[in-house]
This record gives sequence, C-alpha cells and structure tokens, in this order.
Amino acid sequence: MKRFILSLAVAAIPVFAHAQVGVSVNIGEPGFYGQINLGNLPPPPVVYANPVIVQAPPPGVVSPPLYLRVPPEHHQHWDRYCHQYNACNRHVYFVTDEWYSHTYVPHYVHEHPHEAEHGHEHEHEHEEHEHHEEH
Repeated sequence: MKRFILSLAVAAIPVFAHAQVGVSVNIGEPGFYGQINLGNLPPPPVVYANPVIVQAPPPGVVSPPLYLRVPPEHHQHWDRYCHQYNACNRHVYFVTDEWYSHTYVPHYVHEHPHEAEHGHEHEHEHEEHEHHEEH
C-alpha cells in the first residue's frame, strides 16, 4: 500500500510542477521589476556606470537605452536573464533600489494618483512583461 501511495505521489509531481500562480505587482510597488519610464525625471543613479548589452542589435537598429529595475541576481548575471525583459540586444542601465523606492515611487504616485489609489497597472510601462519577486 505504501508503494502504491508513493507511486501516486511521484506521478503527480509533473502536474504540480507545471502549475503556475499569477501574482500581479504594479509599478510603484516594492516587488515590481521591469522597465522604468523616466518621463521628465533626470537620469537616475545606476548600478553600473556604463550600459550593459548582451548581444549587438540588428544592423541599422538604434534604440534608446532602457532603464530597468531588476533583482541583484539578474543584473549580476544579465546574460542569463536579459531575455525575460526582451532586452538582450538593448543597452540597459539598472536603476538602484534606493532611487526606485525614494524617488521614482513617490514621483509615480504623484503623477498617477488614480492608478496608485486603485492599484491599476500602467500597461504601456509594463508592455507585455510582468516581473515578480518570488519569495
């Protein structure tokens, strides 16, 4: 009987391994990771002085650099994570968490009070990616 129960448990592992739970974290919240739209803010303090790029953009394509907030593991090993942000062939600056928390969030809440009040996402800021803190 124990073998039968163990066999059922082992057989169920792939089903649970593929289950995904969606949690939405909005810009301005502590767990948000993704692109930051500076708007009228001056360039922020960044983790590295020079932009990071993993692969060259296609010939003739010139794009402005991206400002991203990412977990430290992501910017330390950008080549492993850049695809999650559609940014492997973009020049990327990683904003500091302190700037995000103390400058960007208050500015964003001030500029978008309705969204901050009701927790609505700002779709064009997120584009199609949502990045979540997984703890």
